Amino acid sequence: MKILVHWFLCAIAVWLVSQIVPGFHVASLGSALVAAVVIGLVNATIGLVLKIVTLPLTVLTLGLFWLIINGLMLLLASQFVPGFIVMGFVPAFIGAIVLSLVNGILKYLFLSDKK
Repeated sequence: MKILVHWFLCAIAVWLVSQIVPGFHVASLGSALVAAVVIGLVNATIGLVLKIVTLPLTVLTLGLFWLIINGLMLLLASQFVPGFIVMGFVPAFIGAIVLSLVNGILKYLFLSDKK
């Protein structure tokens, strides 16, 4: 059940980013759900390999290069999902930053074990 909530929260985050970032469009909730899965798969495969290969550059830039990789992974994921459109690298880069912030906030609000 927790995995489904996590997936739904990621889809909501993708939809919220489309409302905030110009050039980042999601046609429907269904597209956002599929986009959340594809973004996760792309990050878990190609993104992981890129992050390992570019680790020295990431260390040199104090982790900022990972934002570029995340933007590229969003751009790549948009190629596979109909209804999920990222119009260029700048919206993908900004979208990656906003998506990680929104995703973190949503997970904190709904999945954290607050006492």
